[in-house]
Amino acid sequence: MDELFNKVLLVNVRCKDCEDRKANIRVTIELQLTTSPIHKRDLLVRLTDDVDPYFLFNLSISEEDFQSLKVQQGLLIDFASFPQKFIDLLNLCISEQESENPRFLLQLSCQSPALDGSANFSVVETNAFKHLNHLSLRLLQGSDKQIKDYLALCLSSLKGEKQSLEIKLKKTEEDLSRQLSYAQQTLSEKTRELDKLRSEWTCQTNSLSSRHSQDLMSEREKTAEVQTRFQQQNEQLRQELEAAHKRSIQQLQSKLTELEASNRELTERKYKNESTIRDLQIKLVGTEEECQRSKQQVLSLRRENGTLDTECHEKERLVSQLQMRVAVLEQEIKDKEQLMCRTKEVLEATQQQKESMEGNAESKELQIRRLETTVKSLSEELMKANGIIKKLQGDLRTLVGKIKVKNTVTVSQEKVLQETSDKLQTATKDLQDTQHQLMTKDEQVSKLKEQLETTIQKLNESREVLKTNENVISWLNKQLNEKQLSRKPQSPESFEAPSVLPTTTTTTGLRAQFYPMTGRPDVSPMEKVDVRPIEQRPMQPFNKQSGEPAGLESKYFERRDDSIPLHGLLSNLHQREFPPRPIKQSIPSAYFSA
Repeated sequence: MDELFNKVLLVNVRCKDCEDRKANIRVTIELQLTTSPIHKRDLLVRLTDDVDPYFLFNLSISEEDFQSLKVQQGLLIDFASFPQKFIDLLNLCISEQESENPRFLLQLSCQSPALDGSANFSVVETNAFKHLNHLSLRLLQGSDKQIKDYLALCLSSLKGEKQSLEIKLKKTEEDLSRQLSYAQQTLSEKTRELDKLRSEWTCQTNSLSSRHSQDLMSEREKTAEVQTRFQQQNEQLRQELEAAHKRSIQQLQSKLTELEASNRELTERKYKNESTIRDLQIKLVGTEEECQRSKQQVLSLRRENGTLDTECHEKERLVSQLQMRVAVLEQEIKDKEQLMCRTKEVLEATQQQKESMEGNAESKELQIRRLETTVKSLSEELMKANGIIKKLQGDLRTLVGKIKVKNTVTVSQEKVLQETSDKLQTATKDLQDTQHQLMTKDEQVSKLKEQLETTIQKLNESREVLKTNENVISWLNKQLNEKQLSRKPQSPESFEAPSVLPTTTTTTGLRAQFYPMTGRPDVSPMEKVDVRPIEQRPMQPFNKQSGEPAGLESKYFERRDDSIPLHGLLSNLHQREFPPRPIKQSIPSAYFSA
């Protein structure tokens, strides 16, 4: 038998044709292990009353009984966890007993008026909406035999408790008797020691009182002699101190006159310093306005630099397109390569100059910010100097009052005056330093303006250089077109369509062919360039004089480190700069079938 729960709980008792009442009932839950082959464990629930020994209700729940109870009441737990959950519900009822409106209640209901037969023991949760019945167990009233067994168990337990209490009483009586005897012995010993100490104390007090009376008489005579001596010495010291005090008063009066004169001089210096500080503040305001104007100019210059950057990017794109054209026409412009290299070098130099100027502008901005911080620190130092001067005025006033009241404070006042004069000198030096710093900052601002003007001039020069490069490239294109037109013979077939021979070539990559059309003088030279891929182009005519195809040599299609990549630009060039040719009625040629 394992006892799981044994406590007294407050239960609402309901009987038929009777009023509801509350009673303190002891609930015991035990787990009994059986050896029968049907079930192994039984849960015993017992309700008893400590006041009424004949009040007994029992219930034994086996595993099979629990399965039927689980189905009837819709429980979600197993038989192994049922005892612990039942104990948890009882503990919740115990915690809610003292509250006015308990949430969990225990009810014992019976159909008979005197609690005879069976009774229902249920755990109920109260809500504002409904009373929820968590668990309901049907208990049977104990028979006479069960009541006798229960009473016999209670008697045996009470006898065992009585015997244990009697044994404890005997032990406690023996311990207390021992402690009493020991305490009486110690009391007798302590009383004897007290009597001895009292006798000794009386003897010592008598002897000490006689000795102290003699000592007091001798010390009184000595103190009288010492008093007469000290009175004579005090009179002599008083006379000497009066003479010294008169001398010190005369000296302090002379120092007072000197200090008043110096105070007047210091006030005059103070007014002069205040006037100089006002002038410096006016200058500071002017310098701050100039700094703001310079900041606005720097912002406008930055915007201009941004526009110039966009223009430079557009011009770089144009230069890349022109380089594409030059790559197509490089077969007959070997003599003009040096000029193109020079233009590229000039462009790179301008870009480098531009980057250096941007770095200089950033450094100048940092310098301007530093100057602004120094100006703010100088203004704060000036405010501190004004505060120091005001504090010095207050110190001087307090010193004059202290000289009239206390003579000993004059030495400290002289030290304070020296410190104030030193502080004033340091303040004047700081003001001079700030004036020098402001002059240097003005010079730096003027230098920055000059540097910005030089950068603008250099940017204008780079624009002019780019324009000259464009003019040179257009002039070279015109010369190339004229040379190509003058070299090739004018045949009647060239007016209608280009002649193509079906020759095989081993070169790969981009091929550019020129088709002179003497009958169309208004067509631009870029319209004559075929930028289509190799698979969509007709085969090139064979050059009879040199024995080579009429296109570019294979070395112009090799990859170079200095060249600009062509992918992504051909389609743009073809869409933007090569307008579609007007469609003519084709004339049958010797090389193509009609």
